[in-house]
Amino acid sequence: MSYASPVPGPSDVFLIRHAEAVSASLELRDSQRHLTAHGRAQARALGDRLRWHDCEPTHIWTSPLVRAVQTAELVANMVNARCVIEAQAALSPESEAGSIISALELLPEHSIVMLFGHQPTITQIASGIVRADVAMLSNAEAVRIHHERVRWRFRWDAEAPTPKP
Repeated sequence: MSYASPVPGPSDVFLIRHAEAVSASLELRDSQRHLTAHGRAQARALGDRLRWHDCEPTHIWTSPLVRAVQTAELVANMVNARCVIEAQAALSPESEAGSIISALELLPEHSIVMLFGHQPTITQIASGIVRADVAMLSNAEAVRIHHERVRWRFRWDAEAPTPKP
């Protein structure tokens, strides 16, 4: 895989996969899938944990799909975010990571960005920022990238983040 150039803009990027959602059906298309009760609890728990780990976003971008927007809203509420949550089509499941990486490069140098999305796009974005493979994220799991290096990963049910070298 070819990786993009490192991101000069944000000092911190938190990449978060949406929490558990209901399954798609004939009546409920993929884009309309919403969080389950358990998924809502996962998102709140992840937000509560992130609040204690320097997560004060200046920008929050989310996929426009319902499950990602709901996750973003719940996490943002728990970290007491003061910025607007912006839907970005480029965070949709079938999107290419490059457009989000390019958009990140345009942000001010000390920005703290939270991105909410889906597999495989969210992991591809992380891999592109650090220019190395990043393991797939589970539902309601975050990875923090600090100055283009993975600092830690944090699951919604973990007591502490898993540090990375």
